[in-house]
Amino acid sequence: MALPLVLLLDAVSVVVFATFGRGAHSEGLGLGQVWGTAWPFLVGLLVGWIAVLAARRDPAGVRSGVVVWACTLVGGMVIRGLGDGRVPHWSFMLVAALATGVLLLGWRALRAAWTRRRAD
Repeated sequence: MALPLVLLLDAVSVVVFATFGRGAHSEGLGLGQVWGTAWPFLVGLLVGWIAVLAARRDPAGVRSGVVVWACTLVGGMVIRGLGDGRVPHWSFMLVAALATGVLLLGWRALRAAWTRRRAD
């Protein structure tokens, strides 16, 4: 897969996470509002991408996805915590971990299964 497409899929996944999260809490869904929720996680996503590329790993691989997911989650939580002046609530951390995991790892797992199936 082309690197720009993989990065776009990851970025869209983070924006989807932010949008659905805001919607679930009946918060505004304007561009600025979604951006305000998404940007800390997008920064974490970029950190994960830098780590994966520095290690010369395939960013579309599931193992690389785990690195990208962990950096996205931890980076987003740290930035949000610093901005709010407190640690995010445990329930938010749990939901964010599950949702970003499904989104960032899900498409990679489906791609891996599809690739294996086509190779058989």
